[in-house]
Amino acid sequence: MNKVILMGRLTRDPEVRYTQTNNTVVASFSLAVNRRFVRQGEERQADFINCVAWNKTGEFVSKYFKKGQQVGVIGRLQTRTWDDDKGQKHYITEVIVEETYFADSRRDGAAADMDSSFGADASIPAGIWSFIWWWPTILSRIKNREGYNNGR
Repeated sequence: MNKVILMGRLTRDPEVRYTQTNNTVVASFSLAVNRRFVRQGEERQADFINCVAWNKTGEFVSKYFKKGQQVGVIGRLQTRTWDDDKGQKHYITEVIVEETYFADSRRDGAAADMDSSFGADASIPAGIWSFIWWWPTILSRIKNREGYNNGR
């Protein structure tokens, strides 16, 4: 199974382009995803993950995602290669985004209420409660899409 679930902050606004053949929307962006553990005496490190969203998901990303925003994405990992003008081969690994979620807490909205009602503290990233709130729905969609049997 090839399934990727990430939560991180956009490092830049999504770049939008359209394919030449059938004018399909393609939105590319990068997520800064914090590593789980911090070594004592060091700063937290992050991995920078390239993501690509196509069609309706690409349209959504281009319209609503902005630099610095915390989001959750579900997709699959894909590796591709290409040759540049000088004949040098390049490799890239990226996440092909299938689903997107807002993970920022809106201080004037329901997510802020969730943060305070669940007793969030400074050690937990802002917005994590809204992502956790949707987690059962996300898992259910994955199971249904992958054809899992709930009885097993």
